[in-house]
Amino acid sequence: MNTVLGPIPAEELGFVAIHEHIGYGMPGSELDTKWWKSPEQRYEETVPKLRQFHEYGGGTFVDATGICNGRDIDYYQSLSEKTGVHIVACTGFVGGDAALPFFATASVEYLAQQFIHEITVGIGDTGGRAGIIKVGVSRGGRMTDLDKRIYRAAARASVATGVPILTHLAIDAENAIAIFTEEGLPLDRVLFGHVDDGVNAEKTRDTWIAEQGGRIGFDTFGYETELPDPPFWARPRKERLDHFLRFIGAGHLDKVLASADANCSPLGWPGVKGHTVNYIFEQLIPDLRAAGLDEATISTIFVENPAKFLAT
Repeated sequence: MNTVLGPIPAEELGFVAIHEHIGYGMPGSELDTKWWKSPEQRYEETVPKLRQFHEYGGGTFVDATGICNGRDIDYYQSLSEKTGVHIVACTGFVGGDAALPFFATASVEYLAQQFIHEITVGIGDTGGRAGIIKVGVSRGGRMTDLDKRIYRAAARASVATGVPILTHLAIDAENAIAIFTEEGLPLDRVLFGHVDDGVNAEKTRDTWIAEQGGRIGFDTFGYETELPDPPFWARPRKERLDHFLRFIGAGHLDKVLASADANCSPLGWPGVKGHTVNYIFEQLIPDLRAAGLDEATISTIFVENPAKFLAT
């Protein structure tokens, strides 16, 4: 299993936050004059959150920030060394519409080789290798041609390297599953993410995806309508929790992973104040215990399932 400081056995990942961000921004966000922060400011914001995560018992932080959206592997390596948290970086894209124009006409073969290089050789000249592949559906809810090429390239890279895939949103899953199946990728190597977000939850066929063999990510915990200034993808806290518990109760515990999709220090946008990766420990796990989940079930969600998914 690739972390930014080198490979480790999957059983050493410990408690995993499977879908988070050290800092996420759209291409060009560094040109913003209002929200852009200096490296020193970002470090000051991020280190305490990761240290708290580690003190709570967090072992691994999976950074789902793709190409063009603010990955900084040198920075991740420094953070990992300073906090003791394993950080897993990704290759791939959050969606075709989040890629720079350079990639607009890129072939499947070119994209697959890019992903494979970042997994097996490293990202840039950092020596840090990607441990997961990010793909996503562009705005509008249906895959564009570029999205489809990215999904197909990701499937080929996953088959070639064993590294799993994480999706941004689980909409248009029929097209995604068709591509993965055509490429011979077992669907348990794919985590279909954001099934719980407030915009797309009702349109996401989470049970059907699980029945096809895919893994399911409830990974926007903490984006609640109860926040003072909730984002547009927020959802009532109880509604999301009930959805999660129903899914587990329907016999899909072995398919589910959970996270908060929080930004430690957003790039070129204000982020959501008060929402951090530590929502998992401070709010979600107490909610799960109050709902009657035992410690073995919680461990399955945050330790055993991620280890099986991330193992290569």
